[in-house]
Amino acid sequence: MLKSLAAASAAILMASPALAADVTLRLAHFAAETHPGHIAAQQFAERVAERTDGAVEIELYPANELGSPPEQLEQTLLGAIDMNLPTHGGLDKYEKAFGTVMTPFAFRDYAHAHEVLDGPFTEWVTPKLEDQGLVMLSHWEYGFRNITNAERPIEKPEDVAGLKLRTPPEVQIVAAVEGLGASATQIAFPELPNALNQGVVDGQENPIGVIYHFKLDDFQDHLALTRHVYNAMIHVVNKDSWDRLTSEQQEIVREESAAAGELMRELVVQQEEDELAELEARGMSVTRPELAPFRETVAASEAMDRVADYTGHENMEQFQSMLGSGS
Repeated sequence: MLKSLAAASAAILMASPALAADVTLRLAHFAAETHPGHIAAQQFAERVAERTDGAVEIELYPANELGSPPEQLEQTLLGAIDMNLPTHGGLDKYEKAFGTVMTPFAFRDYAHAHEVLDGPFTEWVTPKLEDQGLVMLSHWEYGFRNITNAERPIEKPEDVAGLKLRTPPEVQIVAAVEGLGASATQIAFPELPNALNQGVVDGQENPIGVIYHFKLDDFQDHLALTRHVYNAMIHVVNKDSWDRLTSEQQEIVREESAAAGELMRELVVQQEEDELAELEARGMSVTRPELAPFRETVAASEAMDRVADYTGHENMEQFQSMLGSGS
């Protein structure tokens, strides 16, 4: 009996390694666990595991568990984290071409942005990113950015003037809000709720999903759909980590990354109106101003020159030539 138990235990131990994933990749991102970004990441992890029969396991670290967005991206470049979902504003610190996407008022709508990014833009920047040691898998979503504040509703550009707004440390966003007459202050996102609560700044700007899922309406009375800058999460993987996968596994990962990106896009667009309705139900005032005056005000300022100086004028010309291809 004891010999039988010992033999059975030995068989289980010998079988255990076969049940473990051959490759484990850590995917870190900044989205809240309730946000479409994490829902898409969960689908990606589940489908990759299923299609590789468990040979490739994706471990998820949402909501800045492994550091701030810039820290996560740096760790991905170094290989300490295998996969990341930075925005264009994160990647442009390493390759300026990515910064052109965040040109104020560049895209008419989501369809326009997706067509440009999935087509000529991806063809243009993928080799540039590989030079930095990252493999670009697909564009996901983040959304058009909008302004919230605790002072007044925003109906026209003049209503933005004089507001002190928190922005991430990205030239394009700073240029956009300062082009509208606000002053920009950089505060790390984890510190933002406390800064809003204490009145360190009057407001901030982010996509609707971020405002909703991080409950920024607890500190802000007014939301204006200014849609001044668009950006997205980009699914990237460290080149050395990528090379650990077989060609078949790489194909699966690419396909499921693209599928996850499509899911996130659908969820973001579908949920925005529901989230806006809920924000209003929770007491937030939402305005939907005519955007042409905002676009004209920014264009008349130094904002566009500041962005082109940052991204490089040749990069900006290349990007601008792509915008006409959108339908």
